[in-house]
This record gives sequence, structure tokens and C-alpha cells, in this order.
Amino acid sequence: MTETTISAAGLSLTFQTNDGPVHALKDVKLDIAKGDFVSFIGPSGCGKTTFLRCIAGLETPTGGEITVNGMTPEQARMARAYGYVFQAAGLYPWRTIGGNIKLPLEIMGFSKAEQAERVDRVLQLVDLVGFEKKFPWQLSGGMQQRASIARALAFDADILLMDEPFGALDEIVRDHLNEQLLQLWARTEKTIGFVTHSIPEAVYLSTKIVVMSPRPGRITDVIDSPLPKERPLDIRDSREFIEIAHRVRDGLRAGHVDV
Repeated sequence: MTETTISAAGLSLTFQTNDGPVHALKDVKLDIAKGDFVSFIGPSGCGKTTFLRCIAGLETPTGGEITVNGMTPEQARMARAYGYVFQAAGLYPWRTIGGNIKLPLEIMGFSKAEQAERVDRVLQLVDLVGFEKKFPWQLSGGMQQRASIARALAFDADILLMDEPFGALDEIVRDHLNEQLLQLWARTEKTIGFVTHSIPEAVYLSTKIVVMSPRPGRITDVIDSPLPKERPLDIRDSREFIEIAHRVRDGLRAGHVDV
């Protein structure tokens, strides 16, 4: 039986603002299995990032339940159950790449020897060996994002949450990083939650695609991908890939119609 890593039931979140309540999420039900690569796709403002932040314990739901590794999100955060990669790399410009990756390890109290070993390991995972003494401004946008991913991997959490990490990059760099991310996922067997606006990216990367509607954010479709785990980029020309992409697009249209 597949182990459930993240489980949400009847999850809702309403923000109170000066202009009245904003219903960001409504009655979200979803189970994510250990080792799944799950993409969340939907229009801007549909609650994709809000749901990711609920998993991370960075937002507090106003209804329903959510567990991460059988714990509350707050307990999971304290247990350092996940790494989080934001839309921007968020690297400190005065720290080297190695220094940025080491930061969470320093905060957690790892020994200097352990810090060095872990930094070396994740630099290899993201193909940045030899760049540890460079500063962020000396790296391209794609390399900065890989350093951000390395920082999230440094303390070896089982779950990796990624909020549209490649959205600002050009298509060629994005394709390359998609390939690298799939290779990294295969090597580490992490459970990955990935927010994107790109249908091809969602279909290419995921074992499960979660399609969300405009606010209030609801799940309109959950697609279990039949694609093989090893996926060259040219799989995007295959009939299966195109059929899944059409289903995602239909789910996005249906979400707009039903609101």
C-alpha cells in the first residue's frame, strides 16, 4: 500500500481584507503519496501558492484539515520535513553560493564538517560543482535557481515544495532545468509539490497533475499521468502527452465556466 505523505480534506482558507472576505481555497480534498511529483496548475489567483503555503504551515486554513507526514503542517515545519523553493532564488548577495546553501545548516547547528559534506553533495545533485565560491551575481538566473534548489535539499527533507521556480526563465533554460529536475527527483525519490502556469511543464514533470479553478480555489481535476518515469524532452510530441495536455486545458476551461 502506498504511503500518504500529504493529505487535505475539506480544506478552506478565507482572508479577511478591508474590502471584505477573499475566499482563496474552498473544500480542497487531495492525497499525495510518498515519492509523487505533483504539479498544481490554474489561473493566477486560483490558490495554487496558497495551498502550497498551507502544506508548509506558512498559511493557516480557516476550515478543514491537512496533515504532512501524519503531523500538522506546523509540526512538520518544526521537524524540518520539507524544503521550500520560491519563485525568486532569494540568495543573499553577500554570501557565496556555498555560503547560501550552508545557511539553513548553520541555523540547524550542523558541524562544519557536516555542512561541507552536505554542500558538496547537493552541488553535485544540481550540477554546480566548482561554483561554490562564486557570488549570486556571477551566475545566470537558471544557475541561481539551481543553487536555491540545492539550499532546499541541503538538510535532506523528504518533501520539496516548489512555487513556480522556473517561471521567469526563458524557454530553453526552462526545458534544461525541467530535465535536470526530473533527474534529481529520480535520484533522490523526494515527494515534490510544484506550482506552475505552464501546461507542458506540468505534463512533462508530473506523476499527478492537479487542475484548479479561479477563486475560490477548488480542484476541478486530478490527472494520474500514464507517462513513463524516464521522459526525454521529445516525449512532448507523443500522442499520450498531447492527450494529457488537452485534458488539462479542458479542466482549466471547465473551471472558468463553473465559477
